[in-house]
Amino acid sequence: MLPTGLSSVYSVCSEAAGLAGNIFAFGLFVSPIPTFKRIIRNRSTEQFSGLPYVYALLNCLICLWYGMPLVSPSIILVATVNSIGAVFQLIYISIFIMFADKPIKLKMSGLLVAVFALFVTTVYVSLRFFDSHERQTFVGFFSVASLIAMFASPLLIIKLVIKTRSIEFMPFYLSLSTFLMSLSFFAYGVLKYDPFLYVPNGIGMILGLVQLALYSYYSSTFGGDPREPLLNPYA
Repeated sequence: MLPTGLSSVYSVCSEAAGLAGNIFAFGLFVSPIPTFKRIIRNRSTEQFSGLPYVYALLNCLICLWYGMPLVSPSIILVATVNSIGAVFQLIYISIFIMFADKPIKLKMSGLLVAVFALFVTTVYVSLRFFDSHERQTFVGFFSVASLIAMFASPLLIIKLVIKTRSIEFMPFYLSLSTFLMSLSFFAYGVLKYDPFLYVPNGIGMILGLVQLALYSYYSSTFGGDPREPLLNPYA
């Protein structure tokens, strides 16, 4: 049991970390806007992949549910940031479907339906079959799994940067936002004693740091032309 004064400081620090995570996450959410301006301007998705946005939407929905008071009583800032993220991802996916070729339209539409079906199923099962503590554990494992699925995109981008020796596909502010957001929510999870927050965000923090190190190395050694924040065409 912490003394009252120390407990207050601890609480302020945890909320500050959560608020910082929300702010940095917003920077991450708006970073693809130049890409979608290009898609709208060219009326084509070109070689871009929509899969990272599908993964991101699923992650936002599951983490939104995990942060709700019915599941986790004291981490509402996780719910707020992921509710905003879900709206952004849904807008991006809608634009992508609008300008994609017909086979990709069908594939993306099917994936979108599957994401919402999985989310609704998760909510129903967690409410119907688990009590409060078990519910948090059940949804927590799902949130970690969805975050790990999202890590596929940074890993593929890191591989592409090393292969091409170009930072075109890894804009600096996108990597910086990823690192700062993960760092903030890692601290938030540690202060809230929540491994379902600090473990995946700890991994995200490391990946963000690797991206920043690669950006620094390749921009100084080979020069770089960081253009619009493109998606990995191989995802």
